[in-house]
Amino acid sequence: MDDVEMKPSLSLGFVQMMQQSVQQQMSAGGQVHSTLPALSRGSSLSDAIQVETAMQITSRDSAQLLRHKTGASGGFSPLGSTQGLKRKSSALLSGQFRTPTLPASMAGRNNSASCGQQSQLTYHHSSRGSQPVVHQMSHGAFRAVVSSDHHQNGISKPVLNYPSNMSPRVVVNHNSYQTHDNESRKRAVRDWGNRPLAEVDPDLWKIMEKEKSRQWKGIELVASENFTSLAVFEALGSHLTNKYSEGLPGSRYYKGNEYIDQIESLCISRALAAFHLDNERWGVNVQPYSCSSANFAVYTALLQPNDRIMGLDVLSGGHVSHGYHTQSGKKIPAASIYFQTLPFKVHPETGLIDYDKVEEIALLYRPKILICGGSSYPREWNYSRFRQVADKIGAVLMCDMAHISGLVAAQECLSPFDYCDVVTTTTHKSLRGPRGGMIFFRKGLKSASRPADGQYNFEKEINIAVHPTLQGGPHNNHIAALAAALKQAASAEYKAYIQQVIKNAQSLAEGLKRRGCKLVTDGTDNHLMLWDLRPFAIPSSLFEEVCEACHITVNKSAVYGDSSSFQPGGVRIGTPAMTSRGCNEGDFDIIADLLHRAVQITTALHKENPKQQRNLGSNSDVQALRAKVEEFATAFEMPGFDVPC
Repeated sequence: MDDVEMKPSLSLGFVQMMQQSVQQQMSAGGQVHSTLPALSRGSSLSDAIQVETAMQITSRDSAQLLRHKTGASGGFSPLGSTQGLKRKSSALLSGQFRTPTLPASMAGRNNSASCGQQSQLTYHHSSRGSQPVVHQMSHGAFRAVVSSDHHQNGISKPVLNYPSNMSPRVVVNHNSYQTHDNESRKRAVRDWGNRPLAEVDPDLWKIMEKEKSRQWKGIELVASENFTSLAVFEALGSHLTNKYSEGLPGSRYYKGNEYIDQIESLCISRALAAFHLDNERWGVNVQPYSCSSANFAVYTALLQPNDRIMGLDVLSGGHVSHGYHTQSGKKIPAASIYFQTLPFKVHPETGLIDYDKVEEIALLYRPKILICGGSSYPREWNYSRFRQVADKIGAVLMCDMAHISGLVAAQECLSPFDYCDVVTTTTHKSLRGPRGGMIFFRKGLKSASRPADGQYNFEKEINIAVHPTLQGGPHNNHIAALAAALKQAASAEYKAYIQQVIKNAQSLAEGLKRRGCKLVTDGTDNHLMLWDLRPFAIPSSLFEEVCEACHITVNKSAVYGDSSSFQPGGVRIGTPAMTSRGCNEGDFDIIADLLHRAVQITTALHKENPKQQRNLGSNSDVQALRAKVEEFATAFEMPGFDVPC
C-alpha cells in the first residue's frame, strides 16, 4: 500500500548483539550475510531504515540464539522473546545507535539460504482496509525484503516479512490518503449514520406515524400534556445528544463543552427572565430530568433521612412525589420511603384548602419542608398564608408549580416566587416546552434589612443533589430545547396564549355545568378542572376508556372522599393542548357537548352489564361519536409537524 509504512522492531540489545556478531565474524574472516545495502563507515542505522532493511543473521548464530531461548539469561529469541523486540525506533531514527560498517564487497548481498525459509507477511489492500496475509511459515530470524513496486514520494517501500508471532506497527501517513479509500470510509459512516428512520427501522417509524395521526385526529384534554413547537423538536432531535457534560457551566468533568456551557448558560438566563426574577436573588438548575426528580433533589439537598415533609394529600389533588401512603400503609414514592410525609387535605364540603387546618397540623407535625402546589387543584394558592405557617415552624417553603408554571410566567396567576424559598416545575405542561424539570432557589442575603440573618445556602446543596448525587450527565438536547421554549414563553404571543387557555377552561367548565355535570370547587381559576363523576354512578376508569375509544383523551383522578387513587371517582380535564392547536371558547363549548355525550354512552354501557368485557370499537354509538370527534379535531392545525390536507 502506498499510504502505509512498516518499521522493523529493533531493541537496543538486538542492535548490540548484531554489532558483536559482525565484529566476531569479520575478525575470524567469516562471511556476514546481510540484506543491508552498502553503508559508509559512520553512517547511522536510520539510513538503513529509510529503505526498510534489517540484519539477517547466519544459521550458526540463529541456532546459538535459539538455544538460549529456554533458560539462559540474556539470550535472545527472534521468535519467542517479545521483550527483546520492544520498539526503539525513535532512538534509532535519531541516530543514537550506530550501525556496523560492512565491506563494500558484501553490500547488498543476500544469502537467505543460510537462514532457511522465513515467515513472510504482506499486506493486501481492499475496501475493508489493510489485511495481513501470511504466505510461509518457518523458524529463523526475520528479514526485510525491499519491494521495488511499492513507492511513495520516489522512495521504495517494503513488504516486510515478519515471523508469525510478531505484530508490526503500522504508521499511517495522513498526508497520502488515497481519495477512493477516504470516500469509501465516508460512505460507510453515511450508510449507518445518515439514513432516515423510515429506512433504518420501518417498523418503529410506522408506529410513530400512527401516534402522529392519533394526536392530530383526537381531542387532547389531559391537563399535564401539551403540544410543543417545531423549534423545540429540532433542538431535541439534534447533535447535542452526542455530548456528555457532567457538571455545571465552567466546571465540567469532560472537555469539549465550550458551546454546551454557552447553551446551558443561555437557558439559565432565559429561565430567570421568563419568570421575571433577579439573578442576584434567584438561581436555577435546568438539568433535572423531570419535576419528580427535581422534587427529590430538593429533599436530598435540604433534609436528612427521616426528616419530615408536609404537602397536599394525593386524594385532595396533591402530587404523589410530595408523599403518599396507601390505606394498607404501603409507601409509594421515594419521598415517603426515605422521609416522613404527612399530608393535609382539602375541606370535605368545598374542596378548597383549609388554611387554618394546615397551620394546626403543621404546628403539631413541624415539617422541615412545607409544600404548596398540586396536581389537580383548580384554584389559586394562598402563598402568603403558607409563608406565615412556614415561618412559625421554621420550615423551608417549597412550591411545586408544575401545572401552573406557564400561567406564572405569563403573570396570569399569583406568583410563588414572592413568598417561597424553593420552586420546582416541569417544563412540558402549560409551559409548552420539552419534557424535563427545573429547580429555582433563593440566594444572597436572607433579609436586606437584617444582614445578621445570614445568606441562603440552597444553591450549592441543590446543585450537588442534582449531580452527582441523583443524576448523571445532563440531557443537553433537552436543555437547548428548553432554552427555545423559554424564549417563546417570554413573548407577548405566549401571554395571549395563556390568557386563552384560562378563557377556554372557564368556557369548558361552564359548558359542563350547563349539561348537569358536577365540578369540584364548582369551577376553576386556572387551566384545569376536576369533574366528579360519582353522581352518574359510573366508574371513572370506564368513562376514560369510552373517551379513548371515541378519540378523546382524559385521565381519571381522585376527588375528595375517594378511598383509593387507583379507583378514583373523577376525571381531570385541561385546556392547554387544544388551545395550542387554536381552539377558542366556542370550540370548548362543543368539546363540553362531546364529553357529555361520552358520559351518556358510558352510563348506558354500565347499566347493561357492569362487569361485561366490552368491545367498544364495535359499538355503534362509540363509532358515531368517534366520527364527530375526528371531524372536529382534524379541522385544526398541529404545531410541530405537517398533517394531511
